Amino acid sequence: MKIKSKDFRVREDAVDLGKWPTRIDPVYKSKPHYQELLADHVARLSSQQQLLYASNRHSILLIFQAMDAAGKDGAIKHVMSGVNPQGCQVFSFKHPSAMELQHDFLWRTTRDLPERGRIGIFNRSYYEEVLIVRVHREIFLDEGLPDRPHQEKTLWRDRYRSILDLERHLHVNGARVVKFFLHLSKEEQRKRFLERIDQPEKNWKFSAADIEERKFWKQYMKAYEECLSATSTRDSPWYVVPADDKQNARLIVSQIILDTLDELKMSYPETTEARRQELLKFRKELET
Repeated sequence: MKIKSKDFRVREDAVDLGKWPTRIDPVYKSKPHYQELLADHVARLSSQQQLLYASNRHSILLIFQAMDAAGKDGAIKHVMSGVNPQGCQVFSFKHPSAMELQHDFLWRTTRDLPERGRIGIFNRSYYEEVLIVRVHREIFLDEGLPDRPHQEKTLWRDRYRSILDLERHLHVNGARVVKFFLHLSKEEQRKRFLERIDQPEKNWKFSAADIEERKFWKQYMKAYEECLSATSTRDSPWYVVPADDKQNARLIVSQIILDTLDELKMSYPETTEARRQELLKFRKELET
């Protein structure tokens, strides 16, 4: 099976996550085949990342959002394993600090946007402000806004607009924003939580908060549906990646990133004649 990025892309219409699969036929035939495919993707990503750095015209921002245990950390670790650390940065965003709450909701993530020539990865992001904040309204009340809107629709519509304006601004300035929602089923999450409890080396991954958040599954699905519907655009698309099969998800994510980089039509900077003559002069000095 060939991975087609467009099959996972959210079009600019209403999203019903119940109609999006959490598992599809695997694109690999066996574990060795998966490892072979992933190694090929990683090697190509490494080459493209070097080209991105050398051309210095664009930056890439990869955003990962998902329910707990969907495999965000694993996808980032495996897919980006061959990328030069000097050209890639990963940031994770948890509950905002007291200082961060004194600023607008985009401030803390904007500080960590990637420079041209680099890949930035947000493990959770400013989208938390229309996801967890929507499910847990008490977080919003701590943000200290001067005029708290009384209408829910107005509040989220305004935040979607702020996000869209930011991403449009980034796009016209050379950044490419690619957003992944790792779509995990509630049953698969239950199995992964049990693994974290049963396997001592995974105990550290589990907390009581995981169980509490699981109780809000329906509310989170509704928040994700509206968020994906409102903020997936042609220039900054969302991709819904079936995440019940971790290995399949990693191959899909890596292919989407490769396709994004290919679309930039990058090339190494051309050497001018004057620069070429200068290099030949240096070569002659080194030879003698």
